[in-house]
Amino acid sequence: MSRDDVDRRTFLQYGGAAAATAASVGLAGCGDSGNGNGNGNGDGETDTPTPSGAEAELREYDGELPEDPTREQVLQHANGVSNELAPWVFLHQQYSIYGVNNDLEWTARADEDINVKEISTQRDEITITQGQLAPTLDPVGDNSTSTYNVIDQGYEPFLYRDRDGRPIALIVTDWERTSEQEVRLTIRDDVTFHNGDGMTAEDVAYSINRANNPDVSDVASTIGDINEASEVDGDVVLDLNSLEPAIFRNLTAFGRVVEKSWVNDNDGEIADVMNGTGPYELDEYVDDTRVAYTQFDDYWGETPDPQSVTFTAIPENGPRVDALIAGDTDLIVNVRPNDIPDVQEAEGVRYEDTPSTRLIFLVMNDAFEPFDSQEFRQAMNFAVDVESIINNILNEFGDQTSQPTLPGHNGHNPDVDPYPHDPARAEALVEESGHAGAELELHVPRGRYLRDVDIAEACASQIDELENVSCEVNRREFANLVSELVAEQSESPAFFLIGWGNPTLDANYAMGPWFTEGAFQHFNNQELADLLEQANNIPSGSE
Repeated sequence: MSRDDVDRRTFLQYGGAAAATAASVGLAGCGDSGNGNGNGNGDGETDTPTPSGAEAELREYDGELPEDPTREQVLQHANGVSNELAPWVFLHQQYSIYGVNNDLEWTARADEDINVKEISTQRDEITITQGQLAPTLDPVGDNSTSTYNVIDQGYEPFLYRDRDGRPIALIVTDWERTSEQEVRLTIRDDVTFHNGDGMTAEDVAYSINRANNPDVSDVASTIGDINEASEVDGDVVLDLNSLEPAIFRNLTAFGRVVEKSWVNDNDGEIADVMNGTGPYELDEYVDDTRVAYTQFDDYWGETPDPQSVTFTAIPENGPRVDALIAGDTDLIVNVRPNDIPDVQEAEGVRYEDTPSTRLIFLVMNDAFEPFDSQEFRQAMNFAVDVESIINNILNEFGDQTSQPTLPGHNGHNPDVDPYPHDPARAEALVEESGHAGAELELHVPRGRYLRDVDIAEACASQIDELENVSCEVNRREFANLVSELVAEQSESPAFFLIGWGNPTLDANYAMGPWFTEGAFQHFNNQELADLLEQANNIPSGSE
């Protein structure tokens, strides 16, 4: 996508907003002067901030479910309810911007995956640099894109997805739902592990059960409502506890194939060794420094171009760009928009960008005051000027969001508008909440997302400008912050910036981990939880 495309898209987004207002029927709550857009204006033309002394009007979602809703309608309703409940400060869709050596032919993916086998090059060796490496090589030990980019060269998912998110064959060559709560997977029969052993259906069943085991797996709460996976006549059969309509989408993203006997022989200590089925086998793993691979000669698929690949990490944005320009690395993530001219002017490198499947947002943990107050949570949404952040910090490489699901994802609600910037209404809601004088600390990972610290600083500054709230930023190492936020909700930070990629492109994965019981839960609302449970028991039209 070129900058011209981005500028045109941005013009259409904001230029078309006023015209779209009249058709937006999902939101109300503007009192006598409301226009249904939740912006506090009655003229329906502009988002002029409410003058000081504004009434503390809560934003409301007035959408209704039909009598016999489809799964998509239930998920759309859940998205609308989440906008009203405001468990997060909704910020923006992340754009992924990469720096690439011109010796590499590669097209960025919306799901942010970097598969070296998709890179065409005459080079024998390449280096890829991220903000972080992988804290573990255990394929179910960490659920983050940066980790998957490292381990996927050696460990393969069960299914994979095309660039539109649709499941495609990988280790599993065919898949079908044989009854309401049972699916059958046909396994590729020519796959060899890096240690020379042949892969079996028993290995695949074991791998799914291991990924589903909360005692060892970080993805146990997301892979699906699986009772047990079993080998049956050379296939793998999944016995489900419920309908689990997104099971095939989940198998494209969560869990990787491991060898049962090898894991048992290593006593489960597989954090820094590897025995997968992928196109590359582990050459060297130096914690926090590099992960090096060489081609696996007996790979079942097409031989990739580079004979070896090394992953490294540089947390700071500027030095990462410098490394690309100096030729010390060949592909980098998260090029800041203001660094793009440096990349364009340098010889032998270019940038690639694409809208990703990731949202950036501020989690308000309702285990703590003042975030147990809906008035206060909505106030934080009215306090932050997201449009300004997108324009001035992201150079328009972003789209403002209104809900946990992005346009085009299954269950997205197109009738819900983003919160407008309205500091007067925010101050009024803070007073109404009874938490005037609140002092907030916003935790932000350093270098994990595009301009993450700058965005957090801007959010905190805008909140701090309210007369009755103060806010400061605490910069954190990503791994340390994540280890805290997956702890008990009462021990997690009260307020933090995070990004959430959605490789399944389904609203359940966008909301389920955060709003229902599990490691990521930071918000408790029975209506929202019931809607997600209802959606999980209705067949998906997109299965």
